[in-house]
Amino acid sequence: MTGHHLLQDKVVVITAAAGTGIGGATARRCLEEGARVVLSDQHHRRLAATRAELAQAHADRVHSQPCDVTDEAQVQALIEAAVAHFGRIDVLVNNAGRSGGGVTAQIADDLWYDVIDTNLNSVFLVTRAVLNAGGMLERGAGRIINVASTGGKQGVVLGAPYSASKHGVIGFTKALGLELAPTGVTVNAVCPGYVETPMAQKVREGYARVWDVTPDEVLRKFQAKIPLGRYSSPEEVAALVGYLVQPAAAPVTAQAINVCGGLGNY
Repeated sequence: MTGHHLLQDKVVVITAAAGTGIGGATARRCLEEGARVVLSDQHHRRLAATRAELAQAHADRVHSQPCDVTDEAQVQALIEAAVAHFGRIDVLVNNAGRSGGGVTAQIADDLWYDVIDTNLNSVFLVTRAVLNAGGMLERGAGRIINVASTGGKQGVVLGAPYSASKHGVIGFTKALGLELAPTGVTVNAVCPGYVETPMAQKVREGYARVWDVTPDEVLRKFQAKIPLGRYSSPEEVAALVGYLVQPAAAPVTAQAINVCGGLGNY
């Protein structure tokens, strides 16, 4: 069996799939393995550009639908559009997320709530919509992959809202994975460490301001913490997602698996 057939005609919905981050890399990976992919993102222009780029090689297997995953009505519209276009949903990749933190005593309410809404509440909203309308439970098959973080297993200094939200994603993943185990639908979390994405650059700039150093100094400090000595790439994270959605991964559920260069130790 060639790699191109591993996801033949499976319908994959990916949130925050525009651009060059983990979502975009996951979309490319799934398309290369034969899937039909629904790209979603709140950045309309970037989404349209990503869709146009991917459609050059995978014309009728790419669809897109703008969505702010913190908005229940938009989430509902996304799932309805995916089912209307491709007939069902086989795989959901909850990838949308944001960074956010600072000195905890000084964190504003709206920052805290937005990080929790974007990183945790959205995972619940999108997952619930897919379970109710995507047909996974009826078919007794499906894969839900939540992109969490090693920061969902250990504390991140100056990242309390982020760390709390990602711990929540892992707890949700494990609970739902156990709940759905008898149905044939698996639920897993992928936990990246430091990944070189546009968001990573913003995070380094944020720490640089707080520590009064350059972003390059922050990068060196972070790299020194990683046993492998380097950031992971979005494609390396997407490769683990690619494994978890293929038939060979059927017995893997309710797990939170690190892709982090050795940063996380459980």
